[in-house]
Amino acid sequence: MRLIPLYTWTKGLHNMKLSRKNFMNQPWAGGVTLLVCVIVAMLLANLPFTSHLYHEFLETSLSMTISNESFTLVFPQDMTVEKFINDILMVVFFFTVGLEIKREVICGELSSVKKALLPVIAAAGGMAVPALFYLLFNVGTTTLGGWGIPTATDIAFAVGIMSILGNKVPISLKIFLTALAIADDLGAILVVAFFYGGDIDFILLGIAILLLIVIGIMNWAGEKRMMFYLIPAIVVWFLFYYSGIHSTMSGVVMAFMIPMNARFNRSYLNRSNHKYLTRLARYDDDELEEGVPFPNGPQRHCLRRMSYITNNSIGMSYRLEHALNPWVNFLIMPIFALANAGVVIPDISFFNIFQTLPLEGVGYVGLGIFLGLLLGKPIGITLASFIAIKCKVGAMPEGASWKMLFAVACLGGIGFTMAIFVDTLSFGELDPHTTEMLRSSGKIAVLLGSLCAGILGSVLITLFHKMESSKA
Repeated sequence: MRLIPLYTWTKGLHNMKLSRKNFMNQPWAGGVTLLVCVIVAMLLANLPFTSHLYHEFLETSLSMTISNESFTLVFPQDMTVEKFINDILMVVFFFTVGLEIKREVICGELSSVKKALLPVIAAAGGMAVPALFYLLFNVGTTTLGGWGIPTATDIAFAVGIMSILGNKVPISLKIFLTALAIADDLGAILVVAFFYGGDIDFILLGIAILLLIVIGIMNWAGEKRMMFYLIPAIVVWFLFYYSGIHSTMSGVVMAFMIPMNARFNRSYLNRSNHKYLTRLARYDDDELEEGVPFPNGPQRHCLRRMSYITNNSIGMSYRLEHALNPWVNFLIMPIFALANAGVVIPDISFFNIFQTLPLEGVGYVGLGIFLGLLLGKPIGITLASFIAIKCKVGAMPEGASWKMLFAVACLGGIGFTMAIFVDTLSFGELDPHTTEMLRSSGKIAVLLGSLCAGILGSVLITLFHKMESSKA
């Protein structure tokens, strides 16, 4: 799910002696961190001396109660540690994803029809076919609503594997999979927004829309101060949270409202910095005889002004994306994994996703998700790409073969973050015990399906690379 700038792939893995400082800059670091958190969560949820504490902590109430003799106010209602992670911290994740999608749509891999058509069509196929796989095993059952679980790709793991594989994957296919993941993210966001919300309060939703219109007018009028966007973003979150639209969607919507244009243009930056650099030199000459160390008082003022002007010569959207990415990759997503990947395994048979759960009216949830990720994703991506290229609405990535495209498409079956997130929203209309069992089964299927998709993609890429190298 997370997007990694393309230039990070060019670093290679020739220097494996990583320090803590540059570990976070590696394209595979986010995936490794998530994997460790998944293992820790599974241990915490199943070890006899941690299981109770783990679940008790996640269910701890964070609601604030204000009461007197005449009334009692609980705010926010039913807020637990788990809901805080899924409904508040994940808003920041979705906000960052929204910023990345906006950047790619405006000036990146989705910025033109020619660039966008193939990955967008491939992403659509990579969402539709896994959903059909799931429906095939759950049609006519109460678990039909989980069709959205196997439709998303987690780019953090996919990029991590491609980075480890190095030059075995053509650079054009790395760009293709990254662009596909961007379109996939947007599709997953729409799925959550339209199919996994609650009963809608149209009054609160209307107020939220009016506020968003006001924010949009501010953006159009040229407002570039951050507080005029981040403070309303909190209000929009509250309105979404209580209107029935899933609150994380407020992060995506607000991301598209953030201006990309900088407050100061290049000409103003050059003139101002030249002026303050001249003053810095003059102040240094004036104070030289007094022995005042650099920077003296006037010089500190110049440096502050230069820092302010330089900072505001970068668009707010870029600044927020750059500032939030480390927090999202190495704090929010690991916390999400710790809170949601901890599935209780009562016995070894729970891993048997090829059988239905002993519950009345349910289908093969695990099997639908597993096959949707392992087979549905690569088949959907490859088939949609084939149709797009044969109809001449897209072009085959340069230097790529159909075999290698299919192998890379297999990595699209790694569906961790968004798949588990959709799983936490599914089956809510059933009784609590059934819902919990189905969600746990779904998470196991997501983990197993993603693991097998990663292994399959890696093996095929290595095999096809050797075949192509032997022919050259």
